[in-house]
Amino acid sequence: MVRVVGENVKVNIYPINKAQEMAKQQGLDLVEVSPTAKPPVVKIIDYGKFKYMQQKKANEAKKK
Repeated sequence: MVRVVGENVKVNIYPINKAQEMAKQQGLDLVEVSPTAKPPVVKIIDYGKFKYMQQKKANEAKKK
């Protein structure tokens, strides 16, 4: 069981296989954002875009 968050998703607790199915239906990725929470929190997002934005923020911080 995991807590699912993200756009176009009703925030709730679902079985992991249901969460994976929801992400697949939207063509997105299921990413664990808080593994120590009870239950763990996962987010349905585009992981490639997420990593790109993180890198962009890190580069901006490095410049300043």
